[in-house]
Amino acid sequence: MQLRQKLKDFNELVMFAHSVFSMPFIFIAMLVAANGWFGWRLFAFGVIATISARNFAMAFNRYADRKFDSTNPRTKNRPSVDGRIPPQMILLFIAINAAIFVCMGYLINPLCFYLSFPILFILASYSLFKRFSSAAHLVLGLSLGLAPIAGVAATSGEIPLWSVYLCVGVLFWVAGFDLLYALQDIEHDKKEGLHSIPSVFGISKTLWISRFFHLLTIVFWGFFIIESHRGIFMWIGLTLCAVALFFEQYLVSKNFHNIPRAFFTINAYLGIAFLGFCILDLSGLEF
Repeated sequence: MQLRQKLKDFNELVMFAHSVFSMPFIFIAMLVAANGWFGWRLFAFGVIATISARNFAMAFNRYADRKFDSTNPRTKNRPSVDGRIPPQMILLFIAINAAIFVCMGYLINPLCFYLSFPILFILASYSLFKRFSSAAHLVLGLSLGLAPIAGVAATSGEIPLWSVYLCVGVLFWVAGFDLLYALQDIEHDKKEGLHSIPSVFGISKTLWISRFFHLLTIVFWGFFIIESHRGIFMWIGLTLCAVALFFEQYLVSKNFHNIPRAFFTINAYLGIAFLGFCILDLSGLEF
């Protein structure tokens, strides 16, 4: 019973299910790089690497932000704050996941192994960046944007231009919806001296910056489709992504109570749908 409860606490700490944000894009990159199925071995390594990287990033964030989370009504009941998971256990969890991620890189190829260290550094940077710069949203975006870079490096051992476009698109996608999510914490960030675009520029400008970021998302994903010579199904997927992002922006601008729905539901389905259309495109089916 205690083990089951502890697993629930760790799930609440890092929200394992939210790996769906970055996982579709690592597999899009792997599929495109391989021009089809890349094998069960890389699939397993990709899943493990994605989950361990995200666990590392989330746990590091929770550990570093314990002081700020304790003063925020939205986060004061997190396991890292209320004592359910002590700091020493969080540090052990961080170290284990970092080791797993590096090991996955070593088992895949030398490029992935060498990239694993700067990737971990960038993943940890987000938590510290917001203490001195409102560009932290972009650092978070880069953290998830590195997923397709890692995916193509694992599959082909190189980093082609199309994967950079896919990475930059993910960067602006994540930064855009993180701006919407950060609207909930404007007053808290001001009180604690934390830097965020909402606390610096206010609600109205933040909404417009978020919209601009999501416009850039569609532009760079379009560049990705062109550079990787993908077909009509990927363009259909991109069109649906644009509609989803428009709907997300509409929901939040209409009522801030819609932020959790826009953040978790729409963005989760967006990545999965884009992956689905990538599979259709590579399957050789004709529209």
